[in-house]
Amino acid sequence: MNSHHEKLDALQQLLNERVLGTDDASFFLLIALLANGHVLIQGAPGIGKTTLAKTLADAVDCRFSRIQFTPDLLPSDILGYSMYRQGSDSFEFIGGPIFNNIVLADEINRTSPRIQSALLEAMNEHQVSIDGETHPLPAPFMVIATQNNLYASGTFPLPEPQLDRFLVSIEMRLPMPEKQIEILNLHAAGVDNDSVPVRKILTSADIIAMQKEVLKVGVLGKVQGYIVGICESARNNDGLWSGLSARASIALMRASQAAAFLDGRDVVYPDDVKRVTPAVLGHRLHSRSSTNLASSRSAVSEVLMATPVP
Repeated sequence: MNSHHEKLDALQQLLNERVLGTDDASFFLLIALLANGHVLIQGAPGIGKTTLAKTLADAVDCRFSRIQFTPDLLPSDILGYSMYRQGSDSFEFIGGPIFNNIVLADEINRTSPRIQSALLEAMNEHQVSIDGETHPLPAPFMVIATQNNLYASGTFPLPEPQLDRFLVSIEMRLPMPEKQIEILNLHAAGVDNDSVPVRKILTSADIIAMQKEVLKVGVLGKVQGYIVGICESARNNDGLWSGLSARASIALMRASQAAAFLDGRDVVYPDDVKRVTPAVLGHRLHSRSSTNLASSRSAVSEVLMATPVP
């Protein structure tokens, strides 16, 4: 095991310890980090969505910002603005919080789709265009967005173009009762994880190096055919509203490469594809019979069952 895998193991253990009962969520958070993608964490309030995202940011030695999305938020509050400097008789660009390596977009669905769309260019092209000028974002760059369950009071659904920018979506739920008891015991003993400093495990250079290694993980032709077959099955499934773009197939391949890399392998297996498919496609597909994420993921499971495995 090389040093990168040792650091990834330490980071995953930290995430699991910091927010109990989030093993799957921690796994997919690392998948997005390795695949140079963005994450949408969904669930009810108070189950650790923000804590999980902030723990990852604290464990990485890079620049971090948190944007609290509210109904009165403006695009300039996210992207920045140009300020006129009288002394120099010119405009100076003041970058917003988007100009950081890891950006936590907290409760992203509490602002309107118009404001949400301010993130589209940044997430897709890693740049921001303001007043006719293009400003590149730092590398690595990752958006971790949290949102409360859809149709909760004061929320707006994310538009499909916005959803498509997220590599994976994570559905967080209350942990099993035994984990809840463990959480109560920790609080009864006066243990407050939030007050314990998080040690730095990864650097920006580490992340960039690992992302390059992930791109080298082999995807054989049969596995590529399997990925395309899954997406085609989803498009042709009568139970789903499907507008899967080519970006979805690429996201599925990149997430599969990251899963293989996490497992210490240099080639993607079909099992890697099957494992990441619900997280990659779940937020991109909509069940015709229901609007909740669980129904969409159930339909994705049906798609996987209907797609021949090479």
